[in-house]
Amino acid sequence: MSVLVVGTVALDSVKTPFGSVDEALGGSATFFSVAASYFTDVAVVAVVGEDFPEEHVAMLENRGVDTEGLVVDRGRTFRWAGEYGFDLNTRETLDTQLNVFEEFRPVIPDRLKRCEYVFLANIDPVLQRSVLEQVERPRFTACDTMNFWIEGSRDELLRTLAMVDAIVVNDSECRELAGEANLLKAARLVQGLGPGTVIVKKGEHGALMLTGDRFFAAPAFPCESVFDPTGAGDTFAGGFMGHLARTGDLSDANIRKAVVYGTVMASFSVEQFSVDGMTSLSPEDIEERVSVLKGVSHFEV
Repeated sequence: MSVLVVGTVALDSVKTPFGSVDEALGGSATFFSVAASYFTDVAVVAVVGEDFPEEHVAMLENRGVDTEGLVVDRGRTFRWAGEYGFDLNTRETLDTQLNVFEEFRPVIPDRLKRCEYVFLANIDPVLQRSVLEQVERPRFTACDTMNFWIEGSRDELLRTLAMVDAIVVNDSECRELAGEANLLKAARLVQGLGPGTVIVKKGEHGALMLTGDRFFAAPAFPCESVFDPTGAGDTFAGGFMGHLARTGDLSDANIRKAVVYGTVMASFSVEQFSVDGMTSLSPEDIEERVSVLKGVSHFEV
C-alpha cells in the first residue's frame, strides 16, 4: 500500500556544535519520504526551483520515491538556515527564504489521489485541507503543524484537525494547541479536536501516543552520536506511516509498533547531517534497532 506526503523539499544550512553543512538536502517531505521508502511505496508532492540539484531528485528516485508530484517552478528553491547549541532540543532559525514555496498550491496527480495513507507535513492548514479535498477516501490520514500556524491560523488549523485521523506534534506545540501545561491532559484535549490518535514527539525523551482511550510511551533510541536533529520529527512520521502502510493494519497494537519504527528511523537520521544517515540502510539495520529498543524498555512484572 502506498503513502502520499505533501510538504517541503528544501536546501538547508545547519550548524551544530559538531559541524555544519551548507545548502544540504532538507525539507519535511524529503525526510519523510526517505524514511517511508524503507517500508512501502511513497509519493511526494512539493515544489522546488530551477536551481534544485538534479542529484537530489535522482537520490529520491533511486530510493523508489515517486516524484511525479515534485513540481519544478521558475525561481529559487525554499531555503532554511538554523543553528543548534549543545541542547539539541532547541534551535535558532537564522534565515528562511520561501522563494517558490510562497506560491505553492499542491495539486495531486490523478493516479496519486487513490493513495490509502496520506501525510500532511507542516504547511499552511488551508493547503493541508485542500489536499484532503483532492484525495479519494484514504484509509488513514495524519498531519503535522507548528507554533506559527497554532498562533496565526488557529481556526483554519482546527478545521483541518477535524478531518484527520492522527496528528504528530512536539510537546510544546501540543501544549500550546491545547492551552494546557500538563502534557497528558494536553494530548487528550487535542484528541478532542478531531484526531483519534495523537502522537507527541519529545526529542531525546521519546514519544507519547494516545489512541482512543489508550496511552503508550516509547523511549528514544539511545544514540551515542547525535550530529543534527533537523528533520527528525518528519523522519519519525515517515517510519510511522510507512510501517502502517506496509502492514495495512490499523489496530492499536500495530499503531504502537509504528511508533517504535518511527523512533528507530529518527535515530538514524540524527546521526548525520541531512538525510545521509538514512540513505544506505538495510532491513537488518532497522530491525536490529527495533530489537535493541524493545530490550531497553522491557521489564518483568
